[in-house]
Amino acid sequence: MNTIDFNNRLVEGYAELLESMSMANKLDLISKLTKSVKTEIDEDPNRLYKSFGQWKGNESADEMINVIRESRTFNRDREEL
Repeated sequence: MNTIDFNNRLVEGYAELLESMSMANKLDLISKLTKSVKTEIDEDPNRLYKSFGQWKGNESADEMINVIRESRTFNRDREEL
């Protein structure tokens, strides 16, 4: 079962549970769900940009490339079959 099918089944299960709820309870649930979504959205508007990080250093691009290349290690030990 893939993720989309699982999510669709989950939503359908919740919809079935909601059918038996009173209108007041449904409205209360809508209010709480809306509040939780707004909290997540308002939490940090620059979160996308912060996820990329930032290099803090005085090195030039060529110096950083050389440092990265020099720090590489290769382990090519192969096991015999």
